[in-house]
Amino acid sequence: MRLVTVHSLALKLARLAVILVIIAGWEMASRTGLINPRLLPSASETLSMLLNLLGRAAVRKDLSVTAMEVLSAFALAVPFGGLIGFLIAENRYFADVVKPLLFFAFSIPKSIFLPMFILVFGVGFAQKVGFGFFSTIFIVIMSTTTAVESVRVEYLTVARSYAATPAQTAFRVYLPAMLPVLLEALRIAMIFNLTGVILAEMYASRDGIGHQIATWGENFQMPQLLAGVVIIAVIAISFNELIRWVETRCSHWRT
Repeated sequence: MRLVTVHSLALKLARLAVILVIIAGWEMASRTGLINPRLLPSASETLSMLLNLLGRAAVRKDLSVTAMEVLSAFALAVPFGGLIGFLIAENRYFADVVKPLLFFAFSIPKSIFLPMFILVFGVGFAQKVGFGFFSTIFIVIMSTTTAVESVRVEYLTVARSYAATPAQTAFRVYLPAMLPVLLEALRIAMIFNLTGVILAEMYASRDGIGHQIATWGENFQMPQLLAGVVIIAVIAISFNELIRWVETRCSHWRT
C-alpha cells in the first residue's frame, strides 16, 4: 500500500513538473520575443487578465448564462438519450434497424447543422440549448446502449428468478452494473455538450462566454482571448475531475 501511495505521489509530481515546464516555456517564448507577444501574450499577463475578467460583472453574467445553457442541454440529453439507448439495447429488432443509422448520424459533423438551429430557434437561449442537446444526444445513446449490453446475463437471470419487478431490476441490477461505463460516458458527453454550446455562442449569440471569446478574437484582444480559453479549460477540467471523483467513490460496483 505504501509503495502504491509513493508511486501515485511521484506521478502527480511528474505531471505538475510537466505543467510548470510548459508554463515556463510559454512565459520565456513571449518575454524573449521568440514568439511575437502580440500573438502570444505571456503566461503572467494572461493570468493577470484572467483575474481582471473575473472581476467584471459582465463576464460573470456571461459565465452564468453559459453555465445555464450547458446544464440545461445536458439535463435534457442525458435522460432522453439514455432512454433511447436502453430501448435499443433491450430490443434486438429495434437495434438492428436503428444502430447503423446512429453510427451514420454520429459520423456527420454537427456544426454543419448550426445554421438550421439559428433559423428555427433564432439567436437566443433555445438555439444554444438545442444545439448543445443535438451535439450530445448521439454519444449518450451509443454509450447507454454499450452500457446496457455490458450487463451480464447471469445478473438478470438471478433477478428474474427472484421475481424482481422491472423497477427493481433497473435500479438494483442495471444501474450498478452500468454505472462505471455510464460515468465514463458522461465525461465524454459533457465535452460534446460544452463544445456544442460554446460553438453556438461563438457563431450567433448576444451573450455567453463563447460570444465574448469570439468578440475578443475578432478585435485581436489576445490577452482576453487566451484568458477566456483558460476559463473554458478550467470549467471542462473541473467537471471531468468531478466525474472521476464520483467514479472512484463508486468503484466498488465494478465487482
